[in-house]
Amino acid sequence: MQANTEWYRIFMHTAKLGNLTKAAQDLHITQPSVSYAIKQLEAQLEVKLFDRLSKGVKLTPEGAAVLEYAEKSFTILQQGEAKLQALKQMSAGELKIGASGPVIKHLLLPLLDSFQAEYPAVRIRLLQGKTSDIRQRLKAGIIDIGFVHLPFSDPELSVQHVTDIQECFVVGTAYQHLSSQTITVEQLAETPLLLLSEGSSTRMFVDQWFLSQGMKVEADMELSSMDMLVELAIRGYGAAFVTKTFIQEQLNEEKLFALKPSENVPIRSIGLAFKRETSLSIAAKRFVELLF
Repeated sequence: MQANTEWYRIFMHTAKLGNLTKAAQDLHITQPSVSYAIKQLEAQLEVKLFDRLSKGVKLTPEGAAVLEYAEKSFTILQQGEAKLQALKQMSAGELKIGASGPVIKHLLLPLLDSFQAEYPAVRIRLLQGKTSDIRQRLKAGIIDIGFVHLPFSDPELSVQHVTDIQECFVVGTAYQHLSSQTITVEQLAETPLLLLSEGSSTRMFVDQWFLSQGMKVEADMELSSMDMLVELAIRGYGAAFVTKTFIQEQLNEEKLFALKPSENVPIRSIGLAFKRETSLSIAAKRFVELLF
């Protein structure tokens, strides 16, 4: 059973004022319009809402019961409109993002700092994970947007290119002598390799690069954190495969040294992914605008 929302609004004003004429004046409509709305509502609900008195109207017990729930309903609607206004004005809401640790640290944090400074009332929810995790969370609706390594393809998701990255092998002072000249892929493979865990897009990429040179390698140390790979390389445990721009400070300080393989490591890209045919939240749209 559905009744016109306007009928309920007129009913509530009439109940509050106890008079059809006063309700009409308060609503800036005619008195017959008030009478018509109440009659229509009574007919729809199949119950008498008011007793007609000589100087006005009085709620019946049934009318009082309807009024209680009508007032609650309109209060909820008003709260919903207020919430919507807060979301539109960015004084409320959430921004849900997924990305890998290095992307968060080196790409997202400066943007998140700017976003938070401009919209401090928006709650930021940040989930760390590899590209496969980001894919699952996007499709499940757990996050609004995710940063993934390209190439990336999924019929349920759209992807926009964000930036290019160059990866490289780096070593600490223990293996610094390897950085003084070009080394073959065979020599690199003989060096202890510090790689990200299997299943990550970066690990699959470097494994495929070695395979393209006719070599299958195993990691001497396999970790889920690029920061840990960097730390182990600095301490002399071998050659770590990392994103060059993410370790530029250590290169400048000569804590790390980039190796020069005879075969170049191809440039890769990072993309922004989001669910197809699903509108982004206002907060997510604002963040994307800031990103591009």
